[in-house]
Amino acid sequence: MRIDLWRFAVAAIAGLSLASGARAQPLSWPSKPVRIMVGASAGGGTDIVARMLAEKFQSAFGQPFVIENRPGAGNTIAADVAARATADGYTLLLATNSAQAIAPHIMKLAFDPMKDLVPVALVVVVPNIVAVAPTVKATNIRELVAEIKARSPGEYSCGSSGIGSTQHLACEAFALATGTKITHVPYKGSAPALTDLVGGQIQLDFDTTSSAMSFIRAGKIKALAVMTPKRSPELPDVPTLAEAGLPGVEMYTWYGLFATAGTPKDIQARLYAETMKALAMPDIRQKLQGLGGEPGNLTSEQFGALNKSDYDKFGKLVREAGIKGEQ
Repeated sequence: MRIDLWRFAVAAIAGLSLASGARAQPLSWPSKPVRIMVGASAGGGTDIVARMLAEKFQSAFGQPFVIENRPGAGNTIAADVAARATADGYTLLLATNSAQAIAPHIMKLAFDPMKDLVPVALVVVVPNIVAVAPTVKATNIRELVAEIKARSPGEYSCGSSGIGSTQHLACEAFALATGTKITHVPYKGSAPALTDLVGGQIQLDFDTTSSAMSFIRAGKIKALAVMTPKRSPELPDVPTLAEAGLPGVEMYTWYGLFATAGTPKDIQARLYAETMKALAMPDIRQKLQGLGGEPGNLTSEQFGALNKSDYDKFGKLVREAGIKGEQ
């Protein structure tokens, strides 16, 4: 089974041009603070990206953009708040493909992410990695698989930012491809999962580079492989899974800005334009690339197409792997 989604996203980002830009209109919005819902705990990749964007929005719009962390349930708690909010542009969502394209196939949700939320702007795409605790002796993927198989089934555990996250799917796909049994441990975000990985409470985490990079650079965890076709420029010595002897298993995570369905088009256009301006700023590009990410460069419509493509492809993967979640 091949998880071949990274090529689609990166090719789209590289090959498609920016929209011509939103037409200038006098708007009273925003006349008060705007909240950005984040479905993960503080310190994780989603939170890091959201705070970068919020800082630039605050400068551009002259109003506070406040991060509101609502971790849990595969990032869907925050998405549910945004989906039910008044469509006036004062509640936004910084989401990942976990909540928008995976969780709906695993959980019974009170909202429809494809209908109740509007894709505004793709912010960044980052690879997932195979990271292990410092207590794990394996130094490569072959040794890791052998070590897992030498233990009792399920004795090895992998953490994730929640049921239905890309980390969860990556863990299940890795286990399926290697014929191993790994116990999935969902957390309310990447930060607590990585903390337990550092402490050895879990042995594996298929997290994003945006969340895990600081831990890797500090030598607190070991990255054995990146789950993309090419090596990450930020981790040049870490092989791809294919190079490590396990071709066909790929995973990436995107972070994007969404608004409640029905939000006025002119507000969406202003948010898109300011997001693109932020992504063109050297400091933001440097930060995102430092996290192993590829800054977004899609129109809102193209981002919507990527979201729908992921929804369909991840749904197929969930069915093939027999992944079940809380109902």
